[in-house]
Amino acid sequence: MKTEASFDNSVYADEMHVEESELSAFVNAVREMFGSEQARLAAEGWLDESELMDSPPRSTSRDWRAVTIAASARLADRLNIGLQGHPPLAASSDAEVSPIPSSNCAASVLLV
Repeated sequence: MKTEASFDNSVYADEMHVEESELSAFVNAVREMFGSEQARLAAEGWLDESELMDSPPRSTSRDWRAVTIAASARLADRLNIGLQGHPPLAASSDAEVSPIPSSNCAASVLLV
């Protein structure tokens, strides 16, 4: 019985390590891209999403990547709401775009 409890604890510890690694990678990426405040909010969203999972808390089959995806969707929604009323991040209308000459496109087909 003691061996079974030890195995359960080690599996749980391994699962906690995977969870912590996934959360850490997500928060670090958000911090790098959007700053510390968004990283803090993203971490809260990630933890909220992890609580919404259908599996039991000590489960060994939790899909942490699904939690990250759901938290990313929350982040995207929050950032989109913040951008409403602001111009899009795409290129401005005064940007010049050079057309690709049609002869260049056909040349690659002929070489094949």
